Amino acid sequence: MPKPYPREFREDVVRVARSRESGVTIEQVASDFGVHPMTLQKWLRAADAEDGVKPGVTSDAAAELRELKRRHRLLEQENQVLRRAAAYLSQDNLPKRLYPLVRELAAPDARIRVPVAVACRVLKLHRQHYYAWLACPVTDAEYAEAYVANALFDAHREDPEFGYRLLHDEVTAVGHEVSERTVWTICSANEWWCVFGTKRRSRRARPAAPAHEDLVRREFTAAEPNRLWLTDISEHPTGEGKIYLCAVKDAWSNRIVGYSIAERMTSQLALDALESAVARRGGSVASCTLHSDRGGQFRSRKLQQALWRHHMRGSMGQVGAAGDSAAMESFFSLLQRNVLNRRRWDSREQLRIATVTWIERTYHRRRRQTRLGRLTPIEYETIMSQVATTAT
Repeated sequence: MPKPYPREFREDVVRVARSRESGVTIEQVASDFGVHPMTLQKWLRAADAEDGVKPGVTSDAAAELRELKRRHRLLEQENQVLRRAAAYLSQDNLPKRLYPLVRELAAPDARIRVPVAVACRVLKLHRQHYYAWLACPVTDAEYAEAYVANALFDAHREDPEFGYRLLHDEVTAVGHEVSERTVWTICSANEWWCVFGTKRRSRRARPAAPAHEDLVRREFTAAEPNRLWLTDISEHPTGEGKIYLCAVKDAWSNRIVGYSIAERMTSQLALDALESAVARRGGSVASCTLHSDRGGQFRSRKLQQALWRHHMRGSMGQVGAAGDSAAMESFFSLLQRNVLNRRRWDSREQLRIATVTWIERTYHRRRRQTRLGRLTPIEYETIMSQVATTAT
């Protein structure tokens, strides 16, 4: 690729072309200076734009545009690093090693290629350590530990009654030089315990994800569909035991866009309700806010991963503030008066059928609401969708 002409040379050629005598053409000036006539024409247009004679992009504006594009590209790369790192670290079954993630981001076939320097800076890693790992992903110490672990596995499989001390004697007898503490570490990581003294698992639950900020502030309204969803969980007893309902309501039309009914109040109940709402809304839920209380079901890792996967935002009310979930409390109050408390329910199946029937047939299609202009949620969505289609 030829080098560009010096700036001073370009300015001199432009000056000569502007001050040329009558009868001297642009082609003659370009021939005198050894440049192409089209090149000289481009230089003249650029000089006119710089002087304000003709409209155009000045050099300062072009430089500023290039800088903005560079910063935008850098921000995209940093966001890509943070998104991939969050998804990678949220998987409990993978070791938390970030060097493979840096290598994957810097691959030539990546959707958004992130340079190693940018990925290491965002993840606070040393490039020298990364390149050292890249040259030798598995160290000699890791190889040696893998051989010891293999020998320990064979010894434990042959004699499950052996504890880590006897296993240490077995592996040292076949030639491995390793301490008892290292043997205990390997056995503990792989849960190779003596069958007579199996360690009990801790019943302490893993800490849940941190609570989201309250983005709603008790403003339970939305100008468009799939912009604000409200969710909560309710329970009711039956002859066979309790039944739990998790519902998701669109604040735009007050329609229950998704729900899930189960025998236990787990994180899967809230996740199933969210996935049902996303499926029924056609998947166009990006930037939608899901508002709930601070229950453990809504702070679970499964639900947080689902929010990230669907590009949704989380919002949570304060502890002990029932008004932060007033819109969902009013819906469950209607459900209590119209279905749950009307009779005694012998089985979960009976109550489930009655609940689903009331939501889909009565609440959605027969119960008119003042806030919707005396329309049902289905009528409101149909009319507003037709108006929006006509307007476009």
